[in-house]
Amino acid sequence: MKIRDGMWHTAEGLYVKYAEEIYETTTTPRGVRLLCPTGKIRSRGDTLNQPTVTLSIEAVTDGILSVEAVHWSGARRSGPDFELFPEGRPEVEAVVTKNNAQTTTVVSGSVAATVTTNDEEGGRVFGVRFHPAESTGNNKRTLTSLSHRSVGFVISPHMSNPQQMEDMRDKQHYIFSQTDLGVGESIHGLGERFGAFNKVGQQVELWNADGGTSSEQAYKNIPFYLSSRGYGVFIDTPDRVELEVGSARCSRVETLVQGQRLKWYLIYGPTPRDILRRYSLLTGQPQTLPTWSYGLWLSTSFTTNYDESTVQGFLTGMRDRGIPVDVFHFDCFWMKAFTWTDFVFDSERFPDPAGQIARLKEAGLCRKVCVWMNPYIAQNGAAFEYAAEKGYLLRRTNGDIWQWDLWQAGMALVDFTNPEACKWYADCLNKLFDLGVDAIKTDFGERIPFRDIQWFDKSQDPSRMHNYYTFLYNRCVYEALIARYGAGQGVLFARSATAGSQRFPLHWGGDCESTPVAMAESLRGALSLGLSGFSFWSVDIGGFEGSPPPWIYKRWVAFGLLCSHSRLHGSNSYRVPWTIDNDDRSPGSATTTLARWTALKGRLLPYLLAQAQTSVAGGIPLSVRATCIEFPDDPTAWTLDRQFFIGDSLLAAPVFEEDGEVDFYLPRGRWTSFFTNQVRTGPGWFRERHGFGSMPLYVRDNTVLVLGAADSSATGRSAVYNYANDVEVVTYGAQPGACASVVDADGNVCGTIEVDSEGSLKGTEALTGTWKHSKNERVLDDATIAEEIVDLTE
Repeated sequence: MKIRDGMWHTAEGLYVKYAEEIYETTTTPRGVRLLCPTGKIRSRGDTLNQPTVTLSIEAVTDGILSVEAVHWSGARRSGPDFELFPEGRPEVEAVVTKNNAQTTTVVSGSVAATVTTNDEEGGRVFGVRFHPAESTGNNKRTLTSLSHRSVGFVISPHMSNPQQMEDMRDKQHYIFSQTDLGVGESIHGLGERFGAFNKVGQQVELWNADGGTSSEQAYKNIPFYLSSRGYGVFIDTPDRVELEVGSARCSRVETLVQGQRLKWYLIYGPTPRDILRRYSLLTGQPQTLPTWSYGLWLSTSFTTNYDESTVQGFLTGMRDRGIPVDVFHFDCFWMKAFTWTDFVFDSERFPDPAGQIARLKEAGLCRKVCVWMNPYIAQNGAAFEYAAEKGYLLRRTNGDIWQWDLWQAGMALVDFTNPEACKWYADCLNKLFDLGVDAIKTDFGERIPFRDIQWFDKSQDPSRMHNYYTFLYNRCVYEALIARYGAGQGVLFARSATAGSQRFPLHWGGDCESTPVAMAESLRGALSLGLSGFSFWSVDIGGFEGSPPPWIYKRWVAFGLLCSHSRLHGSNSYRVPWTIDNDDRSPGSATTTLARWTALKGRLLPYLLAQAQTSVAGGIPLSVRATCIEFPDDPTAWTLDRQFFIGDSLLAAPVFEEDGEVDFYLPRGRWTSFFTNQVRTGPGWFRERHGFGSMPLYVRDNTVLVLGAADSSATGRSAVYNYANDVEVVTYGAQPGACASVVDADGNVCGTIEVDSEGSLKGTEALTGTWKHSKNERVLDDATIAEEIVDLTE
């Protein structure tokens, strides 16, 4: 919401008041509290009929400060609230220093805020500068500031007389802050957003919506952004947040929420890795995932026609074509129409679900099984009557069960604020686990009503619950999985999210179209989500809506198999490769392309699983990872939205053009093509043309890359194998001390390989079988791939 009409005027219909000066500064146990009148106080009389805003700045933990602006402090504090520091808050000494008559500084470890209360003539002013602490040696650098008229409140509609505040029932009250943007500063994150990668110039509303991937709406709205100037901001409310990112005023980021208070945390870096590590400490670290989840997932698709024989045919066909499927997913119609969700397999199409799942696994056609789920309970389903009777469903304010006909006829919503409802839902899931189900696709969770409803826990505000509901929903399912299968073995395939949802992996990008534009949208969404604290991500390979032309399917296969997790899924058309191009099995066909990229991901798993450990520990994305995380000092890196890192050392650039041409950027240093062993030197832009078996995939210098042995079996190799056996260790320009972790069959680190002063390897006792060491170039297992790559760089 824009509160100004350009530079000079207040927006029509709004009553806006700004903090004009700091009248009083009070030292608190962890910082300072600032009393800020909304008018200049020149005499005692000016203190009358004068609204104030109270601004509190406190040390939280090393590198993190909190800032809270409050108008009326007597407003009721309703839940829900984000769970902060779920693993415990590290202590930090709060240091408050009055520097002189003009300034006071609050220090929280490596970050500080300096408050300016008076000018040199002694007049009262308003100003807060956030900067690295003096101990960093960089305290002259400004991260951002709260400058003149940057904090205040809004009442709508406009009031002509302050006495109109007596009755606020027909008015909306908002509070806002505006942080300064520096020259050339870019803003990133705010969840999985499909528009421009740099959010400067955008109006962003954080309100979960089921809007696909081609609009300003988002399934995963995360109230956290990361700046190219070395700081991040976490907005501590699950309620609707409206941001004007250099859009209402080009030099500021405005954050506005409805209510009487606005709290946010400034998180210092200086690097994106530092910011994300501290953010994950604040809101929770991602959890690890089992090794089988990294293999290929195959779905029934959504509205397609399928039954037990269809599933058997899909998996047998994949095996016969040398494409191993580790996870098979049953989408919505594993249940009967008009019954979602009642947790009951359609007996006509799947008469023996337990037996079928067991047979699929015993035959080696898949390793694990996933089923679709949502938090909605259809009136016609077997679960509705019981859940309604027990009080497990959301109610309207008049006591009726909340229902509507969008999605499922007469559907209701599980009330996860009711502990007994959570237990019931988990019990229903356990019956599916008894049948052999191993993972749950937790779809939806965005369309949560906020008008005329009453939660079981009456302390929960309906508007705040809208975005927060997905946290409760996914936590319930994730904890049921962990309780059944053990720590590190829970796998969701979730669409909606909020802050903290990274603790319940994994997430996928939602409903994208089968076009190259939508593939680029999905990539931008993944990059933004990765800069919002999420380590794992997937996409519907081939696109969800529509039937992808063969070239788009094959390019999407390459992109999707280099994501942390990879799933073939569509809406009204299948995604098995033989349906794409009439079962063509020649080189470059959909079948051979999928087989090739699935095998490549299998070879990369020793590297991916080792990198997953460090990604989780640091709260950074495994893949898709923005280039700016690895090269924050390169201004170009902050603009790159068509390429990504896979872990620390591999840079990939998907192909979006039918002719196979692609432009990509290599940052400073020496880079080696994974497919050709050609060496390039950055920084610079390059152009290549690729066949369907490759894309620009470059290895960073000083890398020790552990690759699984090439698989030559006719049926392909599962994602689960001995990752330390018969490996190829490739050292790319590796200097003494360069190292890589070795993982065992469970994906746990079991050793470290390090380059010694002679260029040889030490720590190889962690390796088994016949392993090889290749220096500066790997053994190319398919020369035809290299021959298809054409260098077009001028």
